Amino acid sequence: MADVIRLEVARNRLAGIAEEMGAVLRRTAYSPNIKERADCSAAVFTPDGTMLAQAEHIPVHLGAMPASVRAVLHRLGAEPGLQYAVNDPFAGGTHLNDLTIVRPVFVDGIHVAWVGNRAHHADVGGEAPGSMPAHATSVDQEGIRIAPMPAVRDGEWMPAFLDPFLDATRTPGERRGDLAAQLGSNEVGSSRLESMVRLEGVEGFSRLAKQLLSYGERRMHAALTAVSDGRYTFSDVMEWGDRDVTITVTVEVDGGSLHADFTGTDAQIPANFNAVEAVTASCLYYAVRVATDPSIPANGGAYRNIRLTAPSGSIVNALPPAAVAAGNVETSQRIADVLLGALAQAAPDRVPAASQGTMNNVLVGNDRFAYYETVGGGQGGRPGGPGQSGIHTGMTNTKNTPIESLSTHYPFRITRYTLRRGSGGDGMHPGGDGIDREIEFLEAATVSLMGERRRHHPWGLHGGEPGATGEDVLVRSGGSEEALAGKATFEVAPGDRLRVRTPGGGGWG
Repeated sequence: MADVIRLEVARNRLAGIAEEMGAVLRRTAYSPNIKERADCSAAVFTPDGTMLAQAEHIPVHLGAMPASVRAVLHRLGAEPGLQYAVNDPFAGGTHLNDLTIVRPVFVDGIHVAWVGNRAHHADVGGEAPGSMPAHATSVDQEGIRIAPMPAVRDGEWMPAFLDPFLDATRTPGERRGDLAAQLGSNEVGSSRLESMVRLEGVEGFSRLAKQLLSYGERRMHAALTAVSDGRYTFSDVMEWGDRDVTITVTVEVDGGSLHADFTGTDAQIPANFNAVEAVTASCLYYAVRVATDPSIPANGGAYRNIRLTAPSGSIVNALPPAAVAAGNVETSQRIADVLLGALAQAAPDRVPAASQGTMNNVLVGNDRFAYYETVGGGQGGRPGGPGQSGIHTGMTNTKNTPIESLSTHYPFRITRYTLRRGSGGDGMHPGGDGIDREIEFLEAATVSLMGERRRHHPWGLHGGEPGATGEDVLVRSGGSEEALAGKATFEVAPGDRLRVRTPGGGGWG
């Protein structure tokens, strides 16, 4: 019993370090996207890059971060006094906006761990403000791509990283402030972790880390053993104009292990919603935790008995130079949907109906500013109750930007912001409602939209009704209205208004 208690104390202490890192990052960031929306994540890793502990931040960030640490370790090793940067989606990143800074932690000259954080920078260059141009067919159109490289030496940014990064963005002052917040976050995490290691001793901490990973493995094995063995298949689609792009998964559960095979999924496409393998792995880890036991330690040991097959060159394992900006924010939601749809057959009393299935990305900017936000929607009805309304679901876990903050930082105002009543699907446990939001622009700007579930409804489960689809409308200053595609980049003038109505969740039962 004492060992179990000690493990729980250590697990929570490590998670607390990651939580404090996230708090420092948010409180010291410049951009509303990080400070207000909390579009960032933090975690602690073993020397070989295995996830040891994480904060309850953003699933799509956290599941992919170990791949970034391993990419740094493989290419550059670990050197005292250095911190490393990477945003390359093909080296453990998700999309170019998400910049990861990792710091090796040394105690008495021994490499004992890594700390790291990932933050979404509102603009990293590219062909449209916000760095998610809807027309992109190559990652190079989406902004600056940073392969793993040294970024900080002894607390100072290295010009080889900093100068090109700031030169690429439309908002260098804001970027510099957010980078400083990321640096401070890692410094706090490193200090707290070093204190813990010195308390345990280097060898004692190493043993404790191995025990925590084994504990996660045992907990997940027991949870999967409680799931019905079998093969479960599910398919859903992404919307590409008037075409559909299919994502298919077969999940095999066998005696405490799980294999997710995406064979049959469509090939990558000349559009920006291809997802890299690290994103798909993130979705798998998230979906399995939903369908089993979310209290299982979120560390690398918990995923040792989970295997992924994602065909190379498919939309769930895209190869360079594919455009991937929306793969992280949109395709990740659908990957999670198909995994949950398959797991609902194995664990019908645990899996909810489909939530809104999109992040409803809105990007606005010009040469002076860049704004990014994802808009919440309806959660799917759950086995134990109705879905929540107006909330972020699935692979994201951000907040909204308060309208007072928006009017302070950007040249537009919110003229409507309410729940979209009746958009959740009916059922024994109804789906949550989406959001109805309208923005009025006060100066000329470029707008990009990245949304899904505009043609295909979020599905219900066990007889529940589907949720309403989303819709986007541009109202020109003269009063004319234009229905918009879910993925579009366009120009607006002062007095124009953008209406975003997000999907509701499906009903359950």
